Amino acid sequence: MSAVERKTACVTGGSGYIASALIKMLLQKGYAVKTTVRNPDDMEKNSHFKELQALGPLKIFRADLEEEGSFDEAVAGCDYAFLVAAPMDLKSQNPEKELLEAGVQGTLNVLRSCVRAGTVKLVILTSSAAAVSGQPLQGDGNGSSHVLDESSWSDLDYLRSTNGISPAQAYAIAKVLSEKEASKLAEENGISLVAVCPVATVGASPAPVANESLANVLSLLSGDEEMMNILKGIEKASGWSMPMVHIEDVCRAEIFIAEEESASGRCICGSLNTTVTEIAGFLAAKYPQYNVRCDCIEEHLPEKPTISLSSAKLIGEGFEFKYKNLDEMYDDLVAYGKALGLIPNLTVMMDGVIPLLWRLRPNVCCFQKYYCVYAIAVLRSVHFLK
Repeated sequence: MSAVERKTACVTGGSGYIASALIKMLLQKGYAVKTTVRNPDDMEKNSHFKELQALGPLKIFRADLEEEGSFDEAVAGCDYAFLVAAPMDLKSQNPEKELLEAGVQGTLNVLRSCVRAGTVKLVILTSSAAAVSGQPLQGDGNGSSHVLDESSWSDLDYLRSTNGISPAQAYAIAKVLSEKEASKLAEENGISLVAVCPVATVGASPAPVANESLANVLSLLSGDEEMMNILKGIEKASGWSMPMVHIEDVCRAEIFIAEEESASGRCICGSLNTTVTEIAGFLAAKYPQYNVRCDCIEEHLPEKPTISLSSAKLIGEGFEFKYKNLDEMYDDLVAYGKALGLIPNLTVMMDGVIPLLWRLRPNVCCFQKYYCVYAIAVLRSVHFLK
């Protein structure tokens, strides 16, 4: 793409997991990119921008979802706006305010900036499968499932049926309301808007700080029981299913929709329908060194999904998924999880910590010298680790 024909795209939430990967792909395709972060001076969250700027023209702007008009400068002059930023704190103590209200109003704030810009010809809103699958549906017990498409919406009454909503429920409700309110506002102002509903997204990203959803997906390897419980809560809120997609396919799909300009409404983006139980079995077989906690999977959890999300609409537009099974999806995800410290790097442990322990206390190592937890405990006892 030459400088003359170069198009400009705004991607909100550039320090985030999906947004940073989307920025990278847009730059590689020749786009000029403008992105937003809440605090440009936060070097921990923004350290990846230097590497991304080496790929092409990338400008970073300060903006906050809660501040009306703060996205005006970033959106001005853009051909496309990718609305990716959204609050997602699944440990929130006040999910109604911090996830639901902030999520809906934040989306509308950015969209109003797009209206004021006057140059944006298409808005791609990153929604979620949580806006589709939160319904009281059950399978028939024979392994078949309900197939949901873009005409399906999560049932707000069902999601609110408990005493107080959980963060996962608030997130799902926010996505439903954000889609509907954004579509209404876009139609009233003559802006084209397509909502992309990715399922649970996995894979490596330029983002240097761990995304909470990644910690959930990797909890079966890390052994983090709090994250594991959140993962199971997400599965419940998703109609007892855990559909998945690779982050590269999500970014490819959003750019495909922008460039083809034929899609409308909403598009589900997922290449695999599975469950937490099925994922645990796969991980236990593929990564035996991590001692996957299959014992934490309750017997009542389904082995096969009771709900399947269909991406037939997106495929019908001409899109083809690159990653279609767990084996392909988890390879770079595990490496990324190690780099972020979400799961232990057992190679480093075996090559570095264990030999050190063997030199320090050979008489107590014996066969246990290959057990990393034991190694760390002993090293702490001799003050090598804090």
